[in-house]
Amino acid sequence: MKILLHLCCGPCTIFPLRILREGGAEVHGFFYNPNIHPYQEFQRRLQTLEDFAAAVGLPLTVLRSYDLEDFLRLVVYREAERCRFCYALRLQATARLAQEQGFDAFSSTLLYSRYQQHDRIREIGRQIGREAGIPFHYADFRLGWREGIEEAKRLGMYRQQYCGCIYSEKDRYYRQGKAHRD
Repeated sequence: MKILLHLCCGPCTIFPLRILREGGAEVHGFFYNPNIHPYQEFQRRLQTLEDFAAAVGLPLTVLRSYDLEDFLRLVVYREAERCRFCYALRLQATARLAQEQGFDAFSSTLLYSRYQQHDRIREIGRQIGREAGIPFHYADFRLGWREGIEEAKRLGMYRQQYCGCIYSEKDRYYRQGKAHRD
């Protein structure tokens, strides 16, 4: 099976890539993450991913355009549902590219994180797959959570502390800061 794997970052790619390859899949990576804020974070995650992809022979397609405004337009005034819009935005782009380039299926490293909404990702992925005419490959990569973290540390990879968007950055750091001020 030839699969296009949406990649959110290098550390989250380690385990899904290994599992897919061990299952006989030919994997091609795709980096499209207009949600990541600030731009320096976007660049740091991309550089870490590019270094990892080169080291493991992972073909990589990168959309280098930083379309933060597109992401923000989708979620403004709907912040409580931001993840749904973010998943859909990135999975639609992945499915479109997979269909255009003749892949057998598409998937995402978002399925690696214990912090993502797996049922929602699976539902959105399958719906987008039906609409685009290409199957969404669902796998629960969370089983390798600890293994991926340990390997990323061993490799000295940059490991981010929040999912990427400005809202998750606030959730991560504002609570900490607020607790210290009280």
